[in-house]
Amino acid sequence: MVDGRRGDLEFGTMPRLAQRSAERFPDGIAIEDDDTILTFPQLLQRARAVTAGLIAQGVSPGERVAIWAPNLWEWVVCALGLQGAGAVLVPLNTRYKGPEAAWILQKSGAVALLTVSGFLGHDYVAMLAEESLPDLKLTVVLRGAVPEGCMSLAALRVSGEAVAAEEVSARWEGVSPDDLSDILFTSGTTGRPKGAMTTHAQTLRAFRDWSDVVGLSSTDRYLVVAPFFHGFGYKAGWLAALMMGATVIPQPTFDVDAVLARIARDRISVLPGPPALYQTLLARVDLVDHDLSTLRLAVTGAAVIPVQLIEEMRTVLGFETVITGYGLTEATAIATMCRFDDDLTTIATTSGRAIPGVEVAVRDASGAVLPPSTPGEIVIRGYNVMLGYLDEPEETAATIDADGWLHTGDIGTLDARGYIKITDRKKDMFIVGGFNAYPAELDNWLRLHEQVADVAVIGIPDARLGEVGMAFVVRTPGATLTEAELVAWCRARMANFKVPRRVAFLNALPRNAVGKVQKFKLREQIASEAGGDG
Repeated sequence: MVDGRRGDLEFGTMPRLAQRSAERFPDGIAIEDDDTILTFPQLLQRARAVTAGLIAQGVSPGERVAIWAPNLWEWVVCALGLQGAGAVLVPLNTRYKGPEAAWILQKSGAVALLTVSGFLGHDYVAMLAEESLPDLKLTVVLRGAVPEGCMSLAALRVSGEAVAAEEVSARWEGVSPDDLSDILFTSGTTGRPKGAMTTHAQTLRAFRDWSDVVGLSSTDRYLVVAPFFHGFGYKAGWLAALMMGATVIPQPTFDVDAVLARIARDRISVLPGPPALYQTLLARVDLVDHDLSTLRLAVTGAAVIPVQLIEEMRTVLGFETVITGYGLTEATAIATMCRFDDDLTTIATTSGRAIPGVEVAVRDASGAVLPPSTPGEIVIRGYNVMLGYLDEPEETAATIDADGWLHTGDIGTLDARGYIKITDRKKDMFIVGGFNAYPAELDNWLRLHEQVADVAVIGIPDARLGEVGMAFVVRTPGATLTEAELVAWCRARMANFKVPRRVAFLNALPRNAVGKVQKFKLREQIASEAGGDG
């Protein structure tokens, strides 16, 4: 039996999960997306139709299929359909611009792309028009106008009508728990995104445990605000709901007015999100005008949260249960969680303890285990650790040691009870409104500008987003580049959260004796300016 597979689970693959949920919840509503309401059997039927269409279009087991779209019912149907075909899901960040998405499509060797055209102002097909994608043979438009050379989702389903039901069933049954279910790309300190490879068995076990801990049930109505391309919206979102028979209500974009309206209108009981989500709701002066009585479960974390926020989430927003946790893409998106009966201080100030079957430790630079409450690097070992980074053996070896420990790069402490606190983030990473931004990747993009000779990006505090990027730039000789010009150039090429909000021009970057940029000096400069403003 493969490490990570649970023998007591009723399903070992995503296709099997969809089948079992249709059997277990024959009258249950799987998804409500405006006028589209799908029961679990209808979800299964539509997913199988997508599988048939992909078979008809020549997609083979093991090939990669990307989804680049906001939270929609079609996202879930297509994810299950492509996984049922034996393909590997590659989600793309909806904030990416063409060159960023193209790089991941090229790296993954995706043979098909399922996307949208003109929905919510996004025309992803047009963004890729000038990109070289030799492996991409099929583009399916889920919503919006269908450009020449592309196929609509309806046309994909029609093409699948020529495929026998027995062939679809054989493809679904041929998927193994050990097969890759997805490759989620995560940016790293080396610059370019890396693809974390995860199997069906790993994902299903981790999020069955997650669902059990948070108490998700078939009576819940789950507003998924977190994007489906992220582990939080995908695995802790619609997948966990599918597993437990809860109803998913996709939220395409985070809009506090829309979220408040939907809580009452759609009788939302489950609303996970980053701490900023709840802080935004609590800051509303008209909060008393909204009916929040159906709310019962919140899941947040990976940050120290004021105890008062947890208390207000319960007393003001009305949540019966508030759970915090910690995870990363390389650990199937979940590693530690608080439990429902933990006290408020524990929930607010820690990220919980290891989920079943997973070990968490804190080690020093030499690899020695540190005593309780002593800061060091958080390392994780267990069934949830990724198989590795796609086609990156050196990066994989640098991240997962010979004993199977995943080195997270996060600094934290572990108390005597086994609860962790995150005290510092991965080296230079900063978080913009809940999205991880990696300076090494941003530095690489900015160096492509013909008037940028040298650059270093750091995160700086921001009242609304928590942190934003600031670029320190050395111009090429004779260049006249301005802050506004560089920011506009970035906006045309990067996801909005990556775009530096401030630019400072220097004659030279501060470097140490071996030439490494001393970013602490740049941070000291910003801190000094802030102090002077006070």
